[in-house]
Amino acid sequence: MVKAFEDLLPYLLEGQYIILRSTVYPGTTERINHFLKGKRANVHVAFCPERIAEGKALAELEGLPQIVSAFDKEGIQEVSTLFKTLTEDIVVLEPMEAELAKLFTNACRYIQFSVANQLFMLADQHDLDFYKIYHAMTYKYPRTQGLPRSGFTAGPCLFKDTLQLAAFSNNSFFLGHAAMLINEGLPNHIVQKLKDRTNLRNKRVGILGMAFKANSDDDRDSLSFKLKRLLEMEAEEVYCTDVYVKRDYFVSVEELINRCDIIIVAAPHEEYSKLNIGKDKMLVDVWNFYNRGEASS
Repeated sequence: MVKAFEDLLPYLLEGQYIILRSTVYPGTTERINHFLKGKRANVHVAFCPERIAEGKALAELEGLPQIVSAFDKEGIQEVSTLFKTLTEDIVVLEPMEAELAKLFTNACRYIQFSVANQLFMLADQHDLDFYKIYHAMTYKYPRTQGLPRSGFTAGPCLFKDTLQLAAFSNNSFFLGHAAMLINEGLPNHIVQKLKDRTNLRNKRVGILGMAFKANSDDDRDSLSFKLKRLLEMEAEEVYCTDVYVKRDYFVSVEELINRCDIIIVAAPHEEYSKLNIGKDKMLVDVWNFYNRGEASS
């Protein structure tokens, strides 16, 4: 990133403010500030992390508190004034505190999802329906209301930011390491359980949804593609479909349902809610999107 600012030096203006919004490795903002001061560039550096969820930008830009940080009172005042055009709810931190606040937030979400996925796999290893247990745990019981459902946890932020914290901690971020093993291991768990239940060699398997999450066209780091690669080593044929993501080899959802013996719900897009998946199909639904349990035949 310092190289990028070196290229920008001829274009920086006197008294200009540079506000970093994207997630950065802890200490990056301070390093950039130090670099620019060393080049006699009279500019101000701030880190004000972007916190919005994909698809909710217009609502959350104004609805969420804004974290701001800079290296002096003048910088804090200027960036606070800027973001107060969106919200009066401003939280002031030191630059590295702000960097860690963003990383901690994403790692916390990633770990929460891994808890659900670990419990799902534990139940599934004993051929028990996780969602019957989940309902018992969460029904009118306030202390488990924050437990998410199981499902593929990927995308461009959560895994990457947890990995950054692992590096920042000199590989002592044990919760983060465990979460990565659990979440990244869910596709392999599904394939292994299918191999226990049936002979995949003569089965055609369809993956329903290739985006990294529901109702999105973003397929960056999607675990659906990892699942596809694993299945291609085991199954007779593998078919993929998605409402939003497009590839030349994808088939229509109707063709996938007609051709496949096994259907795996990977990204539960709303458009799939009314699909008629017959009882003659083995349905693998880690999200319990169809309320039939996570695996049924």
